[in-house]
Amino acid sequence: MPTSHPQVMYTPAQRARRDATAWTLVQGILAPVQFLIFGISLYLVVYSLQTGKHTEWALASVLLKTVVLYAIMVTGAIWEKVVFGQYLFAPAFFWEDVVSMGVMTLHTAYVWVWWQGQWSATDQLLLALAAYGSYAINAAQYIRKLRMARLQKPAPSDLSSLPTSGAQAST
Repeated sequence: MPTSHPQVMYTPAQRARRDATAWTLVQGILAPVQFLIFGISLYLVVYSLQTGKHTEWALASVLLKTVVLYAIMVTGAIWEKVVFGQYLFAPAFFWEDVVSMGVMTLHTAYVWVWWQGQWSATDQLLLALAAYGSYAINAAQYIRKLRMARLQKPAPSDLSSLPTSGAQAST
């Protein structure tokens, strides 16, 4: 289990790598896109379960959500390698990555049962709801980390890079 100071997510070098890599922008774009797809898909899944209508749209929307999830997981692992030196389970994001593995497992299970075609549409959509519940927990973890990163006070070694005019450095 990782150990790190709870107030400091990034060392100055990690912060510099985070700010310099294009993978930060990729994550910044994919995360809200995935959340938008999630919201639309969740609506379609619930609507289909309640009414029995537009089931094919609901099933397909979960596949689209899963494709975007895979994209954000792969690019997120690359981002983590650039920033922290390892593809997954860096101390700063250890528990988020652990939960992400559960999210990936449930979404992959959905794709498998969809592909096999042996589960009813209702059962597939219920599995999708379980996957979405895990995704919502994981998204909340990452939003919390994003907020923590924005609130993180610069480490003492960061103070030498602050402007002397009294302006605040931002994360």
